Amino acid sequence: MVFHLTDPNALTILLQDGEVSGLQVFKDDKWMAVNPHPGAFVINIGDQLQALSNGRCKSVWHRAVVNSGKDRVSVASFLCPANCATIIPATQSGSSSIYRNFTYQEYYKKFWSRNLDQEHCLELFKN
Repeated sequence: MVFHLTDPNALTILLQDGEVSGLQVFKDDKWMAVNPHPGAFVINIGDQLQALSNGRCKSVWHRAVVNSGKDRVSVASFLCPANCATIIPATQSGSSSIYRNFTYQEYYKKFWSRNLDQEHCLELFKN
């Protein structure tokens, strides 16, 4: 089984294995490989930036696939708000927020308590 999901944090910084691909992103209704470029980082927008931007930035639907012929080593770093941080969507004058205010801890618990193949967790935080 291959899980596909968005990241619950704000940003993910990924240094891919320089030779073996495994990351795929969902774009234009299909899965596309993100081929590694030696020394380059992949930056994924996470759910917190989508909420903070009131949906203007979109978190990246992605998955990792296995290569049965070659080992792969990648390194990921995550930028996360503090658990007590309140996520408040930015609005422009006259617009309303798509998401309600929530703490990162509340979101993180909900994210990991559901089945990973369900709808986008941010849907549970919509106004």
